Amino acid sequence: MAGRFAPRPTRTTVRGGHVAVPAGVPRQAAVPAKVRTVVPDGPLDLGLVLGPLRRGPGDPTFRAMPDGSVWRACRTPAGPGTLRVGVRGAEVRGEAWGPGAEWLLEQLPELLGAADDPSAFVPRHRLVAVARHRRPGLRLTRTGLVLESLIPSILEQKVTTDEAYRAWRLLVRKYGEPAPGPAPGRMCVMPDARTWALIPSWEWHRAGVDHKRASTILRAVRVAARLEEAVRMPPAEAQGRLEVVPGVGPWTSAEVVQRSHGAPDAVTVGDLHLPGIVGFALAGDRGADDSVMLELLEPYAGQRHRAARLILLSGRVPGRRAPRMPRGDIGRL
Repeated sequence: MAGRFAPRPTRTTVRGGHVAVPAGVPRQAAVPAKVRTVVPDGPLDLGLVLGPLRRGPGDPTFRAMPDGSVWRACRTPAGPGTLRVGVRGAEVRGEAWGPGAEWLLEQLPELLGAADDPSAFVPRHRLVAVARHRRPGLRLTRTGLVLESLIPSILEQKVTTDEAYRAWRLLVRKYGEPAPGPAPGRMCVMPDARTWALIPSWEWHRAGVDHKRASTILRAVRVAARLEEAVRMPPAEAQGRLEVVPGVGPWTSAEVVQRSHGAPDAVTVGDLHLPGIVGFALAGDRGADDSVMLELLEPYAGQRHRAARLILLSGRVPGRRAPRMPRGDIGRL
């Protein structure tokens, strides 16, 4: 337990009263898993499908194993749950533990891209066609969960990915709870909305999260139930609901619905690198901005996110002309 959870509950002040934040509970003994087997209706690359759900190599909620299986620790509408997904021949086997096990298995086909229709995509550029031919197992996952994608996306605003991944890792390990079942070591379920709201300001600071991003997360978790309802909306309407929260803009909302809805047309605008990558790959224009990117992706209307994924998978990216963006650590200030 040492170094994983605070030895005592952390006390903070909420609306004038002192509230204790639980320091976590011991990991429960292993229990038999609930199991479901799914037969995909086409090629399936588990790493490509579930890879976007991973927030860095040390993500406490995601673990890719040497045998090709993937573990996920989730906070579902039914409670925390752990899911292991592995491929056996033509079948995909899902095993789940915890109160959220049945919900995770019910959602398993959509998690694997069953709601996605790759046949609707028609390549318009040779590079995109080659990338699609080489990666036939690409499907767009649909998690059916909003907050688990929204919070790390907010943490990724205006900072390097390393800084954002570090903040997510520290906060989830400190305020989350151990993943149910026989999950690999140190896997955690992310905190619930109330726990996020009770994190003291100095802990955000220690994790390297500035006041602006922390405040956006706090505003989001106060309306968490309303945001989770967005999974039943079309992606464009869901983005509109997310953007009602001050601090959540088109970049963040697109990053969320790409995962929560499996939205094939939710192209990310406002990104530092994506316009230049798309511009360089399709037109040799490494200085492309959002307007140029959207113009180049117009032939893929309805499938622009998939086209962008294939462009990134093609490996055709412009070389660097400047040093990497310096990493900051406000926790040292």
